[in-house]
Formats: sequence, structure tokens, C-alpha cells
Amino acid sequence: MAERGLVLEAMCIARGGERLVELDARVGPGEVLTLMGPSGVGKSTVLAAITGTLDLAFRLTGRIVLDGQDITALPTEARHAGILFQDHLMFPHLSVGGNLAFGLLAGVRGRAARRARVEAALAEVGLEGFAARDPATLSGGQTARVALMRMLLSEPRALLLDEPFSGLDAGLRAQMRDLVFGLARRRGLPVVLVTHDAEDAAAGGRVVELG
Repeated sequence: MAERGLVLEAMCIARGGERLVELDARVGPGEVLTLMGPSGVGKSTVLAAITGTLDLAFRLTGRIVLDGQDITALPTEARHAGILFQDHLMFPHLSVGGNLAFGLLAGVRGRAARRARVEAALAEVGLEGFAARDPATLSGGQTARVALMRMLLSEPRALLLDEPFSGLDAGLRAQMRDLVFGLARRRGLPVVLVTHDAEDAAAGGRVVELG
């Protein structure tokens, strides 16, 4: 059986002749690897390399292995790496339920089955009955929870977090952080977190300082 988790094996990201990031790490199921450092050192570039969206100006060497599969050269949609950003990017023309349904895999067929998955996802984060709501009526914390569940409905095998808590006040930030890390542990998802916040890092686990 393939070893589960995310392995960044001798990863090196360079631009021109300059090496920006060198990283060798394994993140097991439910574990969190936190990347910290000043702006511009390549934290978000590491996430782009994992998702397959690395700008052509950069050169990647090494291997990215997810659940035993080498995904280094796979297209983005074949990597099954979910990502959350600071901007949660709701589709304004869709209801909350429509936003969540956008994350469902094509294999979930039938209106009733899809509706049931959406309702279950909302219930899991305390938003029962919100499916018909306009996303514009949600608070910041509610929007963050909807974005999280939309991403998890796509059934990723790894969870990447690019400063997703930074737009929330301190109380909500702690709640959202605990929710995300808890869901990742229950689902056995390896997590890579990019943050500038020391409390985020302390809550996560292993920290790598870049730059």
C-alpha cells in the first residue's frame, strides 16, 4: 500500500540562476507544515509548485509525491490538491448552495444526491439552512466556512492554505484555524500553511522559515 501524505523531495525552485527555495519535507495525514518568512521569499511559490500553477519564469527540480503518487508533472486538475486563499472568492451569481455544489465531483450525480451533500457540508460547519442564501449576506466567518467546505467537497488529498485566516479578527481567526485543522485531521489530509502569524504557526505544528 502506498504511503499516505505529502512528500516534497529535494524540492528546489529557481528563477534565472538564483535558487529561491530549497525544501525537503514530509507531511503525514493530518499533520501541518507551516512556511514562514518575509514577503517575496517564495512561500506562496511553493504552494503554486504543489498545485501545478507555477509561473513559467520559475524552474522546479525535485519531486512532489502525494499518497505515493509522483504528481510533479501532472496537470493541476489531476493533482487533487485543494487550496484556500485570503480572498475566499464566492461566485456572486450563485447561492451559497450553488457555490458549494460547484466543488462537487462530477461523479456525484442527481439533484437529490448533490443537494444532500451540500446540506451535509453546511451542517458540518454550523450553517444548516443556508443553502438558499445570497453569499453577499454572509459574515466574514461564514464566508470562510463556505469556502472551506466548497474546497473539501472536491475531495482533495492535500490541503494548502495561503494566509486564509488573515482577513479575520483574532477571535474568528482562532475559531477558523481550529476548524480547518480539525477537519484536516479527521479526513487525514496533509496540510501546508503559509502565514506571517505566530499564533497560526504555533497552532499548526512544524515550522520552516524561508528566506
